[in-house]
Amino acid sequence: MGDISYSNGNGNVNGNGNGNGVGVNGNAVNGKGHPVLNGYRKSCWYEEEIEENLRWSFALNSILHTGSTPYQDIALLDTKPFGKALVIDGKLQSAETDEFIYHECLCHPALLHHANPTNIFIMGGGEGSTARELLRHKTVEKVVMCDIDEEVVDFCKSYLDVNKEAFCDARLKLIINDARAELEHTENYYDVIIGDLADPIEGGPCYKLYTKSFYELIVKPRLTKDGIFVTQAGPAGIFSHTEVFSCIYNTLRQVFKYVVPYSAHIPSYADTWGWIMASDNPFVLSADELDLKTKLRINGENRYLDGKTFTSASTLSKAIRKSMENETHVYTEGTARFIYGHGHNSAQKHN
Repeated sequence: MGDISYSNGNGNVNGNGNGNGVGVNGNAVNGKGHPVLNGYRKSCWYEEEIEENLRWSFALNSILHTGSTPYQDIALLDTKPFGKALVIDGKLQSAETDEFIYHECLCHPALLHHANPTNIFIMGGGEGSTARELLRHKTVEKVVMCDIDEEVVDFCKSYLDVNKEAFCDARLKLIINDARAELEHTENYYDVIIGDLADPIEGGPCYKLYTKSFYELIVKPRLTKDGIFVTQAGPAGIFSHTEVFSCIYNTLRQVFKYVVPYSAHIPSYADTWGWIMASDNPFVLSADELDLKTKLRINGENRYLDGKTFTSASTLSKAIRKSMENETHVYTEGTARFIYGHGHNSAQKHN
């Protein structure tokens, strides 16, 4: 769970009320779980526990909002290194300065590899950034964004100015519902289905949407003949890729003929992040062909992704390639893997 800690400039640091005070930059730990009131407040820090013995922290200008929905805990922070940052269930979801890396990688490879993507379905995506990138494509006629948490969507509409134009675009249809239920009951088919879901964490609302049965029985039947599925797939670093990235990859290999994993470093995540693209049709575009399609089909200029960048992103390191090839775990509800941390529902159970 992400913590907010305060330093008063006198070597004392306090946690955010969970009884675990956290020292920053070698400062002492108070441990009482209350903000330091005596003396002056020198700085405020956000801290996220990435692993049991590894934490990632950065300084804040201010805490813009904190709250809780029936599904998730949510916070919007104004950070010194990364601008505005959205945090859900103690995990940083996106940051103002580098969210373009995540969202360009999630959206554009799949749409560019499709011959004529017109109808797109987003599972999740409540902050609006995925819709923003999709709506840049000239071929796109309709984007359905299905998010379970209306409070998060309304929050992002109010606070994330960069996506206000996307939320007002007539091609965007917003549905507040569970993505699984929506895909189960719709009669529509989609050229591209995108999984912009929260990470699979224990007690979180989304881990069941990473399973083989979901991909096989719910997602694939709703794709058009040449359809493409792409999902965010968690940390993909040299050590972290075995948390969920490798088994999501192996799970999709059980369902689709062609599966392409790719990754990119995202500074605010303090790790390399992974995405996986899958289809029953091969992905054959060269870097030059991707660049040409980008020029012809996307309004505006990408800040991160081009043909050579995607070629590099989909060329994983030797160690990770070997690990991915040897992965045998298939993601099911009974054998789910989680990234480190606990979701809102799990936290309620343990309190």
